[in-house]
Amino acid sequence: MDSPHARGGVVTETQALRPHAEDAFSAELQALAAVDDRPRPERWRLSPWAVATYLLGDTLSDGTVITPKYVGPRRIVEVAVSTLATDRALLLLGVPGTAKTWVSEHLAAAVSGDSTLLVQGTAGTSEEAIRYGWNYAQLLAHGPHRGALVPSPVMRAMAEGLTARVEELTRIPADVQDTLITVLSEKTLPIPELGEEAQAVRGFNLIATANDRDRGVNELSSALRRRFNTVVLPLPASAEAEVDIVSRRVDQLGRSLDLPPAPDGLDEIRRVVTVFRELREGVTDDGRTKVKSPSGTLSTAEAISVVTGGLSLAAHFGDGMLRAGDVAAGILGAVVRDPAADQVVWQEYLETVVRERDGWQDFYRACREVSA
Repeated sequence: MDSPHARGGVVTETQALRPHAEDAFSAELQALAAVDDRPRPERWRLSPWAVATYLLGDTLSDGTVITPKYVGPRRIVEVAVSTLATDRALLLLGVPGTAKTWVSEHLAAAVSGDSTLLVQGTAGTSEEAIRYGWNYAQLLAHGPHRGALVPSPVMRAMAEGLTARVEELTRIPADVQDTLITVLSEKTLPIPELGEEAQAVRGFNLIATANDRDRGVNELSSALRRRFNTVVLPLPASAEAEVDIVSRRVDQLGRSLDLPPAPDGLDEIRRVVTVFRELREGVTDDGRTKVKSPSGTLSTAEAISVVTGGLSLAAHFGDGMLRAGDVAAGILGAVVRDPAADQVVWQEYLETVVRERDGWQDFYRACREVSA
């Protein structure tokens, strides 16, 4: 019998490894739209209040539970949403792993119902990725004309009054970044080959994400930075908040990968988060012992990856219960990025902190085994 993929090649929501936010949470978005009686900016699917509710979570008047997409200060979300309701673009800034991409995607899904108008920033991103390209067969056959023009995601968002996204803006070369200046300030995109310009319609806006911790970062020009309202996404304020974030995302990822839920896995999640926070902040939770920090960021996103990998190990090569041995190798890989310097930091942390901590002997032995 043919597989669903063989019959037409259409990937449905249930087949997609990672559905877009507007598909994965379509029921919540529809429920919010049904009860949302507040004013909506033009071409917005929801009001600013409903967009913030979608991100932060709540129980609606009809009993529908809206799950939190972002766990953090409410004011940060409110400022981000209100920015999109103005003519200012939004820049989500933060260290790696602070959910910038996640928040960007869910904002676009709630505002426009489409989070796919995306430019992924890399060192090789060209102006065409932000402006437009050409169908060269059409160009050679008929010369420059509208039919030969291939719009970028930004150009499409301008034409349809939707929200465009630019991920990792600071990884894009500086001269290409500045392509956005006219788009954001004049809300137009010149097409000199045709002697025309594309004008943005009401509803258009842009969300960019950036961090200044990664290598290969290109600083934004002051002219471009002025076109954005910058919102800084902080690391989780407390260990419990970070445990909650990791638990939620691991549960979502585990279900999408058909991994069985691990009973009592919360204890290992809490230990992973504790290790990451202590090494990140350079001091133990009780404030009594200073520790050295490794070269990596040890972000919440990396903690999610470590625990998800541990669940896979437990499911496929263990008894299904998440244990210290399942997360130890993932922690080692996250901490020791520089084999020379970070290995010393990790060994010192193991011997001075983990070894002496009550109830952590199994974790210490597992980490020692993979570190040997």
